[in-house]
Amino acid sequence: MALPEELQNQVDYQTAIENNRASNQAAAEAKRAKLEALRMAKEIAMENHKVATSGSALSATDITALAAELLAFVNS
Repeated sequence: MALPEELQNQVDYQTAIENNRASNQAAAEAKRAKLEALRMAKEIAMENHKVATSGSALSATDITALAAELLAFVNS
């Protein structure tokens, strides 16, 4: 038996809200994971820099490259 049109509209609206919420939650979780990978990369790069030879430079590019590697590893 089919639902009345008004009730079906409410069900569809609630489904759309839930889908949007789930999408937003997934995006927030992905952003959190990327930020955590960046924090880890910074810590690793700083520790590596401490034991590196004198005069070597540490750049933001080094940290972001390491973060990308960590994120690829986590997502694989």
